[in-house]
Amino acid sequence: MGLTARIRTRDGWAVSHAVVTLTDMTGSQVLRAEADIEGTVRDVNPLPPGAYTVIVTAVGYAPAAASAIVTASGRAEVGTVTLARQGGTELPPPGPWTVDPAHSTVGAVAQHLGISSVHGRFTEFAASIEVAPDDVAKSRVEAVIRADSIDTGNAMRDGHLKSADFLDVERFPEITYRSSGLSVAGSDRWTVHGELSLHGVVRPVDLDLAYLGTGADPWGGTRAAFRATAQLRREDFAMNYNQVVQAGIAAIGTTLKVELDVQAVQGDSLPQA
Repeated sequence: MGLTARIRTRDGWAVSHAVVTLTDMTGSQVLRAEADIEGTVRDVNPLPPGAYTVIVTAVGYAPAAASAIVTASGRAEVGTVTLARQGGTELPPPGPWTVDPAHSTVGAVAQHLGISSVHGRFTEFAASIEVAPDDVAKSRVEAVIRADSIDTGNAMRDGHLKSADFLDVERFPEITYRSSGLSVAGSDRWTVHGELSLHGVVRPVDLDLAYLGTGADPWGGTRAAFRATAQLRREDFAMNYNQVVQAGIAAIGTTLKVELDVQAVQGDSLPQA
């Protein structure tokens, strides 16, 4: 096999419409191949030994270039090429944005028995974003989550999580987050500073935020995509329930990893269905 490559987004998604061009040291095109539905390029024709430049392009993404050395085997194994969204180094347009719950996920992951993970998500939430026009650090985000909408795929476990041992949804029906500012962590990354109210306790929580770009939607609007992560300690929010199983291992991890995949619509309301 001559050329192999995997084309992925920053979050690991396949870019199925990518085009890979191989040029030699004189700048002449030697090969042009398209990625398959899995974002993989496989060209079976052997290549002459030497140094080459690999150029990867795809609509909606910034071009990427890499070097490849072909040995006497005639193979060029490029590996994984990561493409950044076009506009990913720019800020989303200023003004209000409304998070679309139908195309967003508020998830959490906890360790179970010290060997595996349990994934859960909240199915009912609302959030708004205000992108400041003059200074991104002045941008704001607010979110409200219905605590009793927790869903881990197991009714018995969900019932326990809603009880007084954990979320205590009867006393604390809402989980809220309000930002207090942002600080730059990269060209398209920020740290969001804010306060999380959970289980009747309010504590500062930072979100590691990545801006994934904007694009038009089928309803004539503009959408922006974000991904954010954070880590929480249950004991910080007075959720100390646990069981200790064999060898002193806690049945449920004391740390939660929060994972947010957010799609927001430009404007202060969602489009009408």
